[in-house]
Amino acid sequence: MTTPHDPATTKHADSSPATPPPTAPPVPDVENQTAASTRFGAPAILRRWKREDFLKRGSIGLRGLALVCSLLSFVIMASNKHGDWKNFDKYEEFRYTLGIAILSTLYTGGQVLRQVHELYTGNLMFSRWSTSLFDFIGDQIVAYLLISSASAAVPMTNRMREGADNIFTDSLAAAISMSFLAFFSLGLSALISGYKLSTQSYI
Repeated sequence: MTTPHDPATTKHADSSPATPPPTAPPVPDVENQTAASTRFGAPAILRRWKREDFLKRGSIGLRGLALVCSLLSFVIMASNKHGDWKNFDKYEEFRYTLGIAILSTLYTGGQVLRQVHELYTGNLMFSRWSTSLFDFIGDQIVAYLLISSASAAVPMTNRMREGADNIFTDSLAAAISMSFLAFFSLGLSALISGYKLSTQSYI
């Protein structure tokens, strides 16, 4: 004997929620994790170390070149004495050039000695932030003084060469050229110092 279907029972059975099928666990994004670890992991640190080492050696090379040029400018100008009007110390422009060449020689010489010591010992003589700030300001000041002294001596030298082209004027031109080269070297060094200061970590 069959039992007729109860509408209420059928309705209750149809309205019962169905059990959702089990879902698979999320698959980790291996590619993104690998890219992130490559960007912020050991390779990034190695690239940073190589970049810092390159900047250090480049700064030493530029300051060394500025030291050589400043020293040559100082020696050539100081020895440019040939009697009468052919003495550099009779002209204010050339005395100014000599004074700045001496200052640049002392500054670049001290900087090169400090950087060589830090490069081979690995010990900083001052804090990293103080060193970067001093390098940036010092390079700019000395570079400005070099271009100022060389520019002041050029007009007088040109007037002298128009009247007489001799060993005195040739020596003046050589000393001024060395000051210009020292300026360009320190100008590039100032760019490196500015980059190092702008990327300095304060943590």
